[in-house]
Amino acid sequence: MTDSLLFCAFMLLLGTFISSISQVMLKKAADKHYDSAIKEYLNPLVIGAYSIFILSTFMSILAYKGIPLSMGPILEATGYFYVTFFGVKIFGEKLNRGKIIALALIIVGIVAYSFG
Repeated sequence: MTDSLLFCAFMLLLGTFISSISQVMLKKAADKHYDSAIKEYLNPLVIGAYSIFILSTFMSILAYKGIPLSMGPILEATGYFYVTFFGVKIFGEKLNRGKIIALALIIVGIVAYSFG
């Protein structure tokens, strides 16, 4: 792999990671009660989360300029691991058999793509 390809792959992985963080921020905001609909959408947590989403979108756009299109969805699939990890650690969600099987299938797909 060239340095440019590695940099673009890293940028896409980082963008996916920060996108997962913004999802956590939105879930935290959704768990709060607000006095009005305007306060629900115009609060620092929601505005920050959407700002991070915009940043991650630009990172993805730049990353796709240097990686093959077929590689992008594979790298973006790592977001499922980040969201699952945050769900367990931050929100106390439980891992059930279905989630574990789904994550295992994602790993198998990433490995199959890597060696294919």
